[in-house]
Amino acid sequence: MSSEPAPVAAATPPAQSVEPPVKGASGGEAPEHRALVLTSFGGYEKVKVQARRSGSPRPGELSVRVRACGLNFADVMVRQGLYDRLPSPPFCPGMECAGTVCAVGEEVRDRQVGDKVMILARTGLWQEVVNVPAMQTFLMPEGMSFEEAAALPVNYITAYMILFDFGNLRPNQSVLIHMAAGGVGNAAIQLCKTVENVTIFGTASASKHDSLKESGVAHPIDYRTVDYAEEVRKISPKGVDIVMDPLGGSDTSKAFHLLKPMGKVITYGVANLITGQKKNLMAMAKTWWNQFSINAIQLLHHNKAVCGYHLGYMDEEYELITGVVLKLINLYNQGKIKPKIDSVWSFDQVADAMKHMQEKKNVGKVILVPEVPKEESKKAEN
Repeated sequence: MSSEPAPVAAATPPAQSVEPPVKGASGGEAPEHRALVLTSFGGYEKVKVQARRSGSPRPGELSVRVRACGLNFADVMVRQGLYDRLPSPPFCPGMECAGTVCAVGEEVRDRQVGDKVMILARTGLWQEVVNVPAMQTFLMPEGMSFEEAAALPVNYITAYMILFDFGNLRPNQSVLIHMAAGGVGNAAIQLCKTVENVTIFGTASASKHDSLKESGVAHPIDYRTVDYAEEVRKISPKGVDIVMDPLGGSDTSKAFHLLKPMGKVITYGVANLITGQKKNLMAMAKTWWNQFSINAIQLLHHNKAVCGYHLGYMDEEYELITGVVLKLINLYNQGKIKPKIDSVWSFDQVADAMKHMQEKKNVGKVILVPEVPKEESKKAEN
């Protein structure tokens, strides 16, 4: 992993301000908009609200006025510089958002001004206005809120592809979902319930167990006070059919040994790397030292599968991702899935929102919006 770049001073202007003026649709300078900018890798304070200019969309692009953005655990890792496909700071984070199309570039035939869309990208979406390739946008279904739309792409695509494309989830099987109260966890619970008689085990702190039971988790487990592997074995001595592993390190090994014959562990994150606000070299060393390793012959003898999933490396698979989104929209329209919103924070509250997520206080999705949520502005007026 590359070493952390030298910190950039907080007063450093955004990259656009030192480049030639960005032209708007009328030929004049494009108006400024608010954006969240990662000024350097590190703690919560490194993400700041700054002014940016986006200009007109290029051929094949849309300009979208953003109404809501998703905050993901992956964004916490981005802030700490733990991903290897990041631009050098300063840059705008954000992998998903939703809003209204305000301008259409040449060569775009299937979108028009006024369309409500959700967007998936590798980074750059925590802004009031974004220019994105039209193929990275998806029309929002009727009746879906912008907050729900911003909560859907990353979590639900991830959960769907893990459970159905890799996991081949079928009736009467069992699934262990780690971080079950989070965004991917909630998506996975809802998707499991679309299959008949699936038994769900979910790890989360005890305060979240009632909520998990209401959502459909048969066996909530407090990972902070008991060994979750032992608890699963007490209830299901043979283990489970699928383990969704966002933890990494020694937990991937535990997941593998919890599988029934023909079972699958799908690893899709390394949350064990996150121990505080900043990159922790000791945690990194411990996690990588304990990382699970197995060879093909051992897999053959165990009759088990290990799969790896990373949505960030699927950014060129437009047809594949679009197919999954269409299936998810169909499930939403049928009332079988509905993003669970934990809380909504304004851009100015981004540090508090990240802290809320990193301390695992959320039950459902954490959402960022450019302006103060209406409920809060009403409270301030009173």
